[in-house]
Amino acid sequence: MTTTPRVLFICAKNGGKSQMAAGLMSHLAGDMVHVSSAGTKPASALNAQSVESLAELGIDITHEHPKAVTDDALTAADVVVVLGREAQITAPEGTELEVWDTDEPSERGIEGMERMRLVRDDIRRRVADLHARLTR
Repeated sequence: MTTTPRVLFICAKNGGKSQMAAGLMSHLAGDMVHVSSAGTKPASALNAQSVESLAELGIDITHEHPKAVTDDALTAADVVVVLGREAQITAPEGTELEVWDTDEPSERGIEGMERMRLVRDDIRRRVADLHARLTR
């Protein structure tokens, strides 16, 4: 791994889960981890409830925007994390790949901000674990 670990968070739209993971990791790690995010089918804008759920924790991602996964981004990453079930990625040889089958409260009939907070908190726990492993 490089001196500063490089993590690429990926989901399908890069408007919600991967943006939340990137925001949470950046907030937690500061300069100790280089963080980026991307999507396999980028949306046109961030998910407003994702943005709001992070704002509740004092994390501002309003400067971000959905972007597509590139070969360069995949190659530059030490760890690629795929969030959810929609995005399918093959990481370059030698790059660690993690797939996080994140909580999906809508499958239990939970919607709106309650849903987003549960998704955020699930991702937050996973990010904290990854951060601990990367910064030992």
